[in-house]
Amino acid sequence: MTSQADFVQPPHIGTWLVNLFTPAEESESILGDLFEEYSHLASRSGVAAARSWYWRQTVKTIANLATAGLRDAPWSTTAVVVGGFLLLRFVSGLPEQAIFAVLHRYRVFDHHFNAYVFFATDGIAIGHVIASMFVGCMVALAAKGREMVATMTLSLVLCALIGAALLWVATHRPMDIAWMLWSCADPFAVVVGGTIVRTRRSGATTLPSNP
Repeated sequence: MTSQADFVQPPHIGTWLVNLFTPAEESESILGDLFEEYSHLASRSGVAAARSWYWRQTVKTIANLATAGLRDAPWSTTAVVVGGFLLLRFVSGLPEQAIFAVLHRYRVFDHHFNAYVFFATDGIAIGHVIASMFVGCMVALAAKGREMVATMTLSLVLCALIGAALLWVATHRPMDIAWMLWSCADPFAVVVGGTIVRTRRSGATTLPSNP
């Protein structure tokens, strides 16, 4: 049977998302205010209405925090994003070089052709995703307090470039759905890297207990 404490808990994913974008010194205050209003609305209008309100506030709060992060430190955030973009350009070719070096060193093509095909195709794609996640971690480490703002800004820049490339490809040859999906994986991996760093820095946020 659901307890009263469980009854008033807001959506955990929404709380987690807000915490990702909230400066450490403001986290308890912002989440506490959201929790208090959610509890009051749940008891007055029901859980469904309260959850709907909480998700709307989650989106608004994240947008406000992201805007504030860019407004408060535009130049340092820009520098971190540009540095992350250059780092990504540098490391993006390393997985392919490393994989082919190993494949040629151990003559995988001659002895294990299927393995060679896998690593020369999917293996390189996975390596690119790992490299992008690494870059996201580095960007987040450099942008302390603005981890998600910096990594999401870099991700949006990458999405814009990928979108332009996809538009060009679409006008010249048939689209490859698998290639399109893998193209979107790198920006996503950058954000995942930032999320990992931010989560480790902020730790778990404990909601106020309901008396």
